[in-house]
Amino acid sequence: MSETPKNNSYTAEDIYVLEGLEPVRKRPGMYVGSTGTDGLHHLVWEVVDNSIDEVMAGFAKNIKVEILKDNRIAVTDDGRGIPVDVHKQTKKSALETVMTTLHAGAKFGGESYKVAGGLHGVGVSVVNALSKWLRVEVCREGGLYSQEYEYGKPKTKVKKEGSCKKNGTKVIYDADPEIFQKIDFDFKRIVDHLRQQAYLTKGVRIEIIDERGEKPVYYGFCFQGGLNSYVKYLAGESNLIQDNFFYTHKNQENVDVEVSFVYSDDTESKEMSFANNIFTADGGMHLTGFRSALTRSLNDYARSEGYLKEAEENLTGDDVREGLIAAISVKIINSKLQFEGQTKARLGNPEARTAVEAVVSETLKDYLERSGTDSRRIIEKNLLAAKARIAAKAAKDTVLRKGAFEGLTLPGKLADCSSKHPEESEIFIVEGDSAGGSAKSGRDRRIQAILPLRGKILNVEKSRIDKMLLNKEIRSLVIALGTAISDNFDIAKLRYHKIILMTDADVDGAHIRTLLLTLFYRYFPQLIESGHLYIAQPPLYRLQKGKEFHYAYSDKERDAILKTMGGESVGVQRYKGLGEMNPSQLWETTMDPATRLLKKVGVEDAVAADKLFDILMGEEVGPRKNFIQAHATSVRNLDV
Repeated sequence: MSETPKNNSYTAEDIYVLEGLEPVRKRPGMYVGSTGTDGLHHLVWEVVDNSIDEVMAGFAKNIKVEILKDNRIAVTDDGRGIPVDVHKQTKKSALETVMTTLHAGAKFGGESYKVAGGLHGVGVSVVNALSKWLRVEVCREGGLYSQEYEYGKPKTKVKKEGSCKKNGTKVIYDADPEIFQKIDFDFKRIVDHLRQQAYLTKGVRIEIIDERGEKPVYYGFCFQGGLNSYVKYLAGESNLIQDNFFYTHKNQENVDVEVSFVYSDDTESKEMSFANNIFTADGGMHLTGFRSALTRSLNDYARSEGYLKEAEENLTGDDVREGLIAAISVKIINSKLQFEGQTKARLGNPEARTAVEAVVSETLKDYLERSGTDSRRIIEKNLLAAKARIAAKAAKDTVLRKGAFEGLTLPGKLADCSSKHPEESEIFIVEGDSAGGSAKSGRDRRIQAILPLRGKILNVEKSRIDKMLLNKEIRSLVIALGTAISDNFDIAKLRYHKIILMTDADVDGAHIRTLLLTLFYRYFPQLIESGHLYIAQPPLYRLQKGKEFHYAYSDKERDAILKTMGGESVGVQRYKGLGEMNPSQLWETTMDPATRLLKKVGVEDAVAADKLFDILMGEEVGPRKNFIQAHATSVRNLDV
């Protein structure tokens, strides 16, 4: 908590009341997005936003967030402290007004907060409404004040409990289990969010403590580099093609604009946009302005320097964003801030687009003119992306023209099913011709199709789509599914509603399965999201004693079966490949819908899955080595 700042104009006069609080408990999703995990964590963001706003206003430097043992959240800052004097309109303490009235806060008028992300009175009152218990403590002008609430209603009056040498606010709350499906805070998610806030707010010190385990877990952040530091963090261990980051920070028509970017040799892009420190997941006007300025500026430079000839078409937005790692932050006066929805996922201010476009156009032109080597590398990267785009279109057109969905021939190696109803049809993607032969013989020909793949398919994590579609195995798979790919993808044309990956239970099989998962994740994510992708679970062992036999799918199950069979004179066969099973065995263990085990593939956290695929299948050796070393002790039954 900080010393009382001079010229403090933050009093009850600055609190404006617009409407009541009761609708929040009736329709919580309107205010925090959902009553699931996202909504639960949104409460944390709302309280922290208020503390960040005190930092942005120049009255705070330190914020502490604690997850307490009883699963309560505590947020403390050293700002001015919420006013406690009587509010003229409500005839109650300003503190109680802020905590119990929707749209009551200093950010709807006055000079206390010209720029803010959280809405002191909207956010914190919503948190109060959706908590079964909340306590707020205020250190202000030498006094320590407090008030407690239950379900958004005051349990006590605001009372003075003692004295304070410094100013600040502490909010402790217990989220209501009747509102939220599960009260389980994700520490990593909170750490990631607060790290982001620390990057966006130069000089603020943020501490995060998780006290739920045997020992407290602590993180602390303080960054002086702003968006440059954040972009460096986003880049991680990527190979950067620039020696110097692009950075600009200017005020344009009362919009504060800060932008940083760098290019890597990757094909993916990362663009993070913020408005008043709030992450705008769906972008908005500021991101649109950045993209317009980037595309136009790079095209102008490429033409002026002769990289693009007169007859050649311009670089597209996709071309210039390949490999881009960028952060765009704008700060707008509160009274003009326009978000689409209470959860603030998209910025709607037209002036944000104009301001960002003007600032980036001016400063990027100067950057390109004085950064010869970096400028050349960026344009060469863009031109390579443009060539790949043109080649990919030609390759996709070829596949589409030859695809089954155009009424032409299916791949020769595909043993199709007789059913013409996708909802009952399934396709097994099988490793190798040997296993494919057993699967073809043992299947239910009416509803089960078999597509054997020879060897390990192309690692699509390292390949552009044009090269990928030249791969015979991948092309056969694309044609067999019937949906086309990329921009032409149409899930309505899917020929099988169950796509089952069936590979050997060894290291090579796991590698092939990972390659296939990478392919589906990168180019057919809709099939995963719609629940069409599965992994077959073939048995690891066959145990036989006389005429009695059983299958085991794990070492633990094998040991349990051995005990029931008496242990002695039991024959144990370890399957290393699907080809070791005859058709009837493969059917009864792995393919029969009545007895088989299938794992449905789902992507619960697309960002986390994307990062994992980058580590396991990307170009960088370092992150993959670290991952293997960290998880080596959990490996069992490694086949060498």
